[in-house]
Amino acid sequence: MVDAVCDRIGDLAGPSEPPSRLHGDLWSGNVHWAADGRVWLIDPAAHGGHRETDLAMLHLFGCPQLDRVVSAYLEHAPLADGWRQRIALHQLFPLLVHTVLFGAFLREPNPGRRTTGAARVRIVP
Repeated sequence: MVDAVCDRIGDLAGPSEPPSRLHGDLWSGNVHWAADGRVWLIDPAAHGGHRETDLAMLHLFGCPQLDRVVSAYLEHAPLADGWRQRIALHQLFPLLVHTVLFGAFLREPNPGRRTTGAARVRIVP
């Protein structure tokens, strides 16, 4: 599958845009909600990359109030059309990393794990 994605990356990646600063490890455990409704992002692995990557990570591992987060993001920095269809593409790298680090754990049947389900998503038919 990785080779097939690489072969079609130009078709799959969407329009080109300059790199942005990413959190780099944006999952619900690194998103803290204050009592006043503000949100704090902690424990970054900051680097430059595509803006859709952090949002794809939040979709992969879940995030409380994800719809609110995405709506606020789109209000301030709209994404190119088709970004939702590219979520799986931007999840490929973290899924590969987690497969290497936790492969045996991810293969165990556990319907509550988002990662297992997400690992079965096919980017390229």
